[in-house]
Amino acid sequence: MLDLSKHVIYCDELLVAALEKLNKVPSNLTLFVLDRRNRLIGTLTDGDIRRGLIKGLQVASEVSRFMNTSFYCLESTKSSPAQIRSIKEKGVKLLPVLDREGRIKSVLDFSEVHTSLPVDAVIMAGGRGERMLPLTARTPKPLLKLGDKPIIDHVIDRLRRYGIVNFRISVNYLAEKIEKHLGDGSEKGINITYLHEDIPMGTIGALGNAGKFVNDTILLINSDIFTNMDLEEFYQSFVDAGADLAIASVPYNIEVPFAVISSDTDKIVSGLEEKPSFSFNASAGIYMFKKELLKYIPSGIHYDAPDFVLRVVAAGKKVVRHPLMGYWIDIGRKEDYLKAIEYRSYIKD
Repeated sequence: MLDLSKHVIYCDELLVAALEKLNKVPSNLTLFVLDRRNRLIGTLTDGDIRRGLIKGLQVASEVSRFMNTSFYCLESTKSSPAQIRSIKEKGVKLLPVLDREGRIKSVLDFSEVHTSLPVDAVIMAGGRGERMLPLTARTPKPLLKLGDKPIIDHVIDRLRRYGIVNFRISVNYLAEKIEKHLGDGSEKGINITYLHEDIPMGTIGALGNAGKFVNDTILLINSDIFTNMDLEEFYQSFVDAGADLAIASVPYNIEVPFAVISSDTDKIVSGLEEKPSFSFNASAGIYMFKKELLKYIPSGIHYDAPDFVLRVVAAGKKVVRHPLMGYWIDIGRKEDYLKAIEYRSYIKD
């Protein structure tokens, strides 16, 4: 996480102070120049300093004499992934996000994040993981290790790389262990609140009492999904389609180990196909939808995602499918867990 204090300097400080600071940030070599009201008024790099010295400025001059006033920034209420992508393509490494007064609210460090999606995340982590026993007898499935960290950390860290900072996590089985491990999210630079299920609420029922969300779009994902899905692409396709709800899908193939007979009602055989295979689009357990659809999730009862989707479709809303590219493992069984461990051993984050 970027330590902003190392990257800011006031406009009336001398260049010597800026040089000292730049010497401590060799990875990106950028300082943000503030006025005494803490508003961002410029940026300063080694190149800016060289150009100033060539023009005859002195080391004893103030930083304001050297700073670049034509810099890229975002307004926190107006940024879009497309705008961020355009700025990244210009070689910008640090992108400040400003509040309405022009003060730095946050900074996107593109060595750590891809973008900043205007999305709130919900992670479903309340299941008992019974198919994983005895591994889950004393440890909730989201906390089972996958390489160097628990499964749920892989999920959260991937979402963080897309600039998602507001998280709701539904918990039930061994909830206290998950809460102790993740806390309020401050160690990861995010905000976590918990949705406590007193009884199992199904795959989406916990959202019936979720309260208010910051953003207008919600990303719902199961805590046992191990994937390198491109979430920016998912979000953009959701927006471009004008969808109310998007479902990430993965191909699921079924191979019949026998010859399959085709016949009519009179038992007359019309064909025989040797060991056919069938392909279906299966839900990947990842959904994106407008928060206004929360009204279709009843409060206080067990409710599953398929019920939610059918209700949204029946209401005349636009529901689309987004094919998931990349790897995807639903860690529901021991063999899935072992497969994910194997993948993790040679796949970089």
